[in-house]
Amino acid sequence: MRKRTAILVIDDEADFLELVSYHLRLTGWKVYCAADGPAGLRLAHEVRPEVILLDWSMPGMDGLEVLSELKYDPEMAGIPVFMLTARTQVGEIEQAFEIGADDYITKPVELRSLNRVVRHKLSRLSGRRS
Repeated sequence: MRKRTAILVIDDEADFLELVSYHLRLTGWKVYCAADGPAGLRLAHEVRPEVILLDWSMPGMDGLEVLSELKYDPEMAGIPVFMLTARTQVGEIEQAFEIGADDYITKPVELRSLNRVVRHKLSRLSGRRS
């Protein structure tokens, strides 16, 4: 039996977290959720997801801090991270890429686009592993 793809969503907005996780589960992916940065880091170490969707603007530890921690950790550094953000300024987006973000998805999120982006990244990853 094939293992289901694990996706970790880290976002402090409960309604958004519920909507996105529900939509991703409909696709057949195993979805884990964390409501803040520290919980997201713990969960990332526990479940070793194939992809992380990470909110940029969270209280306490923001998305860039979480991204830095993930990319600094050799065990987590290879996991693709997509920043979820309403930010559209080029300088801010470049900062996320410099730290190690693989892509960014603007909020409000269009769910079909989210599916397409995640599916595309996963297919590229599986092609690389073959």
